[in-house]
Amino acid sequence: MLHSEVKGKLLAIVGAENVEDNNASLLAYSYDSTARFQALPDAMVAPRNTEEVAGVVKVCNEHKIPIAPRGSGTNLCAGTTPTKGGIVLIFKHMNHILEIDQENLTMTVEPGVYTKDILNAAIDVGLFYPPDPGSMHISQIGGNISENSGGLRGLKYGVTRDYVLGLEIVLPNGEVIQTGGKLAKDVAGYDLTRLYIGAEGTLGVITKAILKLIPQPETKKTMLALYEDLEAAAETVSAIIANRIIPATLEFLDQATVQVVEDFAEIGLPVEAKAVLLIEQDGPPEVVDRDMDKIEELCKDNRAFDVQVAKTVEEAEQLTAARRSALSALSRLKPTTILEDATVPRSEIAKMVKAIGEIAEKYQLNICTFGHAGDGNLHPTCLTDARDEAEIELVEKAFEEIFQQAVALGGTITGEHGVGMMKLPYLHLKAGEHGIEAMRSIKQAIDPNGIMNPGKMIEPKGRQRMVVEHQ
Repeated sequence: MLHSEVKGKLLAIVGAENVEDNNASLLAYSYDSTARFQALPDAMVAPRNTEEVAGVVKVCNEHKIPIAPRGSGTNLCAGTTPTKGGIVLIFKHMNHILEIDQENLTMTVEPGVYTKDILNAAIDVGLFYPPDPGSMHISQIGGNISENSGGLRGLKYGVTRDYVLGLEIVLPNGEVIQTGGKLAKDVAGYDLTRLYIGAEGTLGVITKAILKLIPQPETKKTMLALYEDLEAAAETVSAIIANRIIPATLEFLDQATVQVVEDFAEIGLPVEAKAVLLIEQDGPPEVVDRDMDKIEELCKDNRAFDVQVAKTVEEAEQLTAARRSALSALSRLKPTTILEDATVPRSEIAKMVKAIGEIAEKYQLNICTFGHAGDGNLHPTCLTDARDEAEIELVEKAFEEIFQQAVALGGTITGEHGVGMMKLPYLHLKAGEHGIEAMRSIKQAIDPNGIMNPGKMIEPKGRQRMVVEHQ
């Protein structure tokens, strides 16, 4: 519970209607989309502009009150769960597209704008914003930036980081800085823009972003390739890239995922296939036709038993929407769904898919695998029940082995979900002790009072490998 003095200061800054500390509100903001992590904050605060954000942060810094900046709560690493209490900062008022600059191909937005609305606004003027996390209909750009979100188009177009040109940031002491700008080049000092992308709210609060837009692709084609063997599908991914073809989308789904998605979407997905590749290419018509013809040939050379090209735009959109529904579809089957994102070099996809299957069999777990195979980002998803402590222990052992295998293949413990609290025990596998110490030094220098999303990504010295307590 907030001290009355602190609450009074917050009320004076944002107004009574924008501070909530009733039980219903605290419960609503006590968790995100990560299974098994929950903690009540002391209050929810909804500032209306940068000045109010700065005021709130100054109060919290003065009284050493934790702040957890939060978007829509689609986070999958417990990155927005207020595990240390304090303030949850939400941006329901700061949800405006401030400018679309067609001369400089940029869009300036506040953190509470939905990702899908950014895409639609760009399309309306003949432009394109490529990053498309699976939750893009409900995720907000501030959260996308904080997690450096990826998506289905990451193979060809990159991730959120590649489309952020500048930021407005409230530092932990309440001061406001501007980084970057509408520039193609800028090497004036440290690249603070990139430092804050993927920082998971641990270094400050993002209040504005300048996003890069690109010309809208002229056309697009969508294809399904069906396989009787998971490894053959994975090998096809490597073959496509090795032939210097970069599709806009190159997605992998195993049979279990296809079955569940078809039960959910009912659009006629091929449930008899052991694995499916969803492939899209966009660009000039002649390039798309040439690439898709070659991709079809490569799929068949690598033992695809059928290749289907969507005949209409509607059919193509149905296929892509079905892939985006994978997590929602899987979540219907068991009380607890744990979605991970181990990532490896594209050339190691086949080995990683095989390893996930072997680990699932070893621990007798139901792990479905899908993901952005084209950029090596797989999503092994375990369907379980958090109330079954014995099985949960096996799940944790299985995922630790999956992360170890990914790192051994030259990969990482997370490609787009972030570290948050969920992956704190595994960060040393990728970053090493000296890497963690360097990150900790940055955190200490910028946020000496440790108020910004504490307990996420960087723990105090000596605690980085502790298994977190599930509340």
